Amino acid sequence: MNYGMSRTINRPFDEVNAEVRAVLAEQGFGIVSEIDMQATLRNKIGVEIEPQLILGACNPKFAHRALQAEPSIGLLLPCNVVIRTTDAGTVVEMINPQMMAEITEGPEMKQIADEVTEMLSKALASLK
Repeated sequence: MNYGMSRTINRPFDEVNAEVRAVLAEQGFGIVSEIDMQATLRNKIGVEIEPQLILGACNPKFAHRALQAEPSIGLLLPCNVVIRTTDAGTVVEMINPQMMAEITEGPEMKQIADEVTEMLSKALASLK
């Protein structure tokens, strides 16, 4: 199983970052964590990489359902979204929620994963 869904957008990083946040919000996701990998690696080990953010996206309704179905699912939450710069453009990658269903093997998690996959897929597809 592919653990992520991805698109490359031919626009500047900052523009794509703002749009990703907007399309996630449209699907009911808020950003609960943010890691600036470029700044972290520069500050911690003195290396330079292209801009890269890891956003922790959470839809509270689905997070609650998932925790009710599988209390240890918090190990796989929130849904990570990566925005990074490459020579080909700005890459947006989103975790494939189907991994949660496959790991837990519960029918309720499969239903939740299907719904969250649909929402994240819509968000990714709506990027211009």
